[in-house]
Amino acid sequence: MKRVLLTFFLLTAFIGFSQDEEDSAVEGELEATVVNAQNGFPMVSVHVINLNKVVGTITDQEGRFKIPAAVNDTLYLTYLGYKSEKVRVTSDMFKFEGTEIALTELAYALEEVIVRPYQLTGYLEIDVKNLPINNAYQYSISGLSKSYEGGSKSPSAVTKVLGAILNPADLLRNLFGKKPKQMRKLQQMKQDDDIRDLLASKFDRETLTELLQLEKVDIEDILNNCNYSRSFINTANDLQILDAISNCYEEYRVLNRR
Repeated sequence: MKRVLLTFFLLTAFIGFSQDEEDSAVEGELEATVVNAQNGFPMVSVHVINLNKVVGTITDQEGRFKIPAAVNDTLYLTYLGYKSEKVRVTSDMFKFEGTEIALTELAYALEEVIVRPYQLTGYLEIDVKNLPINNAYQYSISGLSKSYEGGSKSPSAVTKVLGAILNPADLLRNLFGKKPKQMRKLQQMKQDDDIRDLLASKFDRETLTELLQLEKVDIEDILNNCNYSRSFINTANDLQILDAISNCYEEYRVLNRR
């Protein structure tokens, strides 16, 4: 009886192991369709990103897309006015045709916005004085090829700049040294046109946090310590933020080699 039970458990384990190996070996070009969860209609121009392989694509006129993927990869789908979705790739998605992914429309209300117009007179010398000024000052750091935005004339801004000038390598090492995997994705993200197009249209940092596996506070901390102004951090689109982080990281790599 014991021998029978042992044989049964070994056979079960072998089958399970074989299945796991078969699933993990499934890799290739995944095809699926994105539909509206409310009415089932196909959705055009939905951005689909494989977070593991850092590649992107968009759905066609029939809501279909193809993307390189493997079992257990995570797909990130985003479309303006709809809730973003993360979908784990399974072996069934490769085996069977007709996989559909549904996106749910966001319910939102436009809040009242008060616009304060500038009181322009038509005289250039007077109107220039009435327009707001962006006090984002630039500072150069010895050894680096570009200047940095230091923000406003506040003591904290000056302190950050002086810290970078006195020991830029240590400052950047603290920012990037603990996140090597996340930072290695930067170049991949910049080289994919679909990802760049998506980031250029977004300002919420949501896609960046998913791609880099960072929190929004981490992204803001990197930009603050790389001496980008508060104005830039608040108004830049996600592609500009990506380029800013990438530029700062490249300088860290140069300084770190020294």
